[in-house]
Amino acid sequence: MPYKSVILEKKDMIATITLNKPDVNNAFDLPMMGEIDDAMNDVAQDADIRALIITGAGKAFCTGGDVSYLQTLIEDRAAFSRTTIGDAVRRIGTMPTTVLKIRNMVKPVIAAVNGVAAGGGMGLALACDMRIISDKARFSTIFIKRGVIPDCAATFNLPRLVGMAKACELVLTGRVISAQEAERIGLVNMVVPHDELMKATREFAAEIVQNPPLAVGLAKAALYRGLDAEDIGAHMDYENYTQNALMGTEDFQEGINSFFEKREPVFKGK
Repeated sequence: MPYKSVILEKKDMIATITLNKPDVNNAFDLPMMGEIDDAMNDVAQDADIRALIITGAGKAFCTGGDVSYLQTLIEDRAAFSRTTIGDAVRRIGTMPTTVLKIRNMVKPVIAAVNGVAAGGGMGLALACDMRIISDKARFSTIFIKRGVIPDCAATFNLPRLVGMAKACELVLTGRVISAQEAERIGLVNMVVPHDELMKATREFAAEIVQNPPLAVGLAKAALYRGLDAEDIGAHMDYENYTQNALMGTEDFQEGINSFFEKREPVFKGK
């Protein structure tokens, strides 16, 4: 389907969603949120796609909510004071749903952060499974300077990535951090030269998609399950159950056969 605010491309088992409103630094509005969600659904349902890259057009990755949209909420104080939970969800749009889809998608999702990732844009990047960033990238939670708290699961994901003390520092100050500091504190996987960002990200994704997609998806699920598991024994039971299930797949047999035949495996997702 045609999109106005995003670009969806598919090549070599890798999909790329590009946020495409560079004139406003790829800030969200409701139509854009809907298109991101639709593109995510397309990728999730496409059996030929094994990994997703999310990036931004122009100089920014995403600067969060469109300020002009937020201004309408401020101006309509009477209506805003009567906001119900349902109204709030509608105002926020589909971005929380998109964040959940990234987490629940069996395909790995990689943020290629090309510039500023602020507010909800930082939340979107944090929601991705991995982050490869340009040396020109910058991050800021920024919300505290607007009188609100972060959304898009940023307060959930940030302390899990950098620890509670550093998460408090970033959220409560709202300060901007550089690409180099983001790498130092463990917020991102790697920093690459700006002009090499998409090449490096696609090469990284290509390494993943050569692996068996059923195992990749279940490994992702196991990692997130283990992140909050309280019982190591129960989690190992889950690992054993999942491993046994995968041993019944054609891809497992291909992995064994290719090892003994001294050749590269060809996995089919079966």
